[in-house]
Amino acid sequence: MTYGLLATNIVVFVYMMTLGAAGLEGFINSQALIPADIVRGLNLQTLITSMFLHGSMGHIVGNMIFLHIFGDNLEDRFGHLRFMLFYLLAGLAGSALQIVIDPSSTIPNLGASGAIAGVMGGYLVLYPRHRIDVLWGFYGVSSVPASFMLGYWILFQFFGGFGSLGLAGGGVAYFAHIGGFALGYLLTRLAVSRQQPTVKQIR
Repeated sequence: MTYGLLATNIVVFVYMMTLGAAGLEGFINSQALIPADIVRGLNLQTLITSMFLHGSMGHIVGNMIFLHIFGDNLEDRFGHLRFMLFYLLAGLAGSALQIVIDPSSTIPNLGASGAIAGVMGGYLVLYPRHRIDVLWGFYGVSSVPASFMLGYWILFQFFGGFGSLGLAGGGVAYFAHIGGFALGYLLTRLAVSRQQPTVKQIR
């Protein structure tokens, strides 16, 4: 499923790049999520289709790197179908929080970031001590625990999200990241707690 998601996102992005400026604008307006439309019950299919759209090369490359790093480990743990359901639910949770924060917005929202943030939240629960190679700009690469890298990442999302409140215009949908991460973390915690063996004390 992880490689299928990678391939689907890349194929859709390549298709988008063939549409030309006018065609691309129409495609985004019809398939990206617009919070004000969802609140009115319109274009509900965009809750799903928007997860497979990306606005730039940097956008898709960043998302696909994160999905490649974290996705296969969770899929191995959950199984193929449950991982796919987990991914979609995290994406929906991210979109839901973004809509709640700004329900009147008419700016198209697109990207797999909310779903991938959910994968990252699940990874934090299951593999907090795994080492992740992080590129620190011109300072080079260092290997850090997943808990440090993911904790730093979600903290940055909170700062970015609350710093963007009240600002007009497009940008990063920080609250989609937060919503997806939170649901992924909670679902994985719930799954782990259910797998813990119960012990009966004998007196």
